[in-house]
Amino acid sequence: MHNSFECKMCGVCCYGEGGITVQDDEVERIASFLTINDEELVHNFCQKRNNKLYIKTGKNGACVFFKDGEGCDIQSVKPAVCYQWPFYSANMEDENNWRMAQEACPGINPNSHHRKFVEQGKLELKDYQFNGKWR
Repeated sequence: MHNSFECKMCGVCCYGEGGITVQDDEVERIASFLTINDEELVHNFCQKRNNKLYIKTGKNGACVFFKDGEGCDIQSVKPAVCYQWPFYSANMEDENNWRMAQEACPGINPNSHHRKFVEQGKLELKDYQFNGKWR
C-alpha cells in the first residue's frame, strides 16, 4: 500500500449508531438512484435528530444501505460524509484521533505517518471539491 489510506470496502466505517447525515441534494440523488421519491427515502431510511437528517442503522448496527459481504447499496451516490472518511477534520487535526481511526480502519496504512495522511487528505478533499467525485 503506497497511500496513507486506500479503501478496502470492508464496511467498518459503516457501523455505529447514526452518524451519517444527508443533505437535501443527497436525498434527491439517493432517492433517484433507488427509483423512489424523496419522501419514501426519508420515511423508510432516515430519521431526524437535532434538526438534521440521518440515515438509519439496521439491526446489525450498520448503515441500512450496507450489506455484509456485498458492500454499500448506494456506493455511487453515497453521502459526502461517507466519501470523506477517514479524512474528517478530527483525524486530520489530531494525531491521537487519527491513531484511533488507524486502529479501527484496515484501509489506513499502519506504516503511514500522520503528516502523510494529512497530505493525502488535503489532496483528496481538494479533488472532491473541484470535481465532485470521490474514490
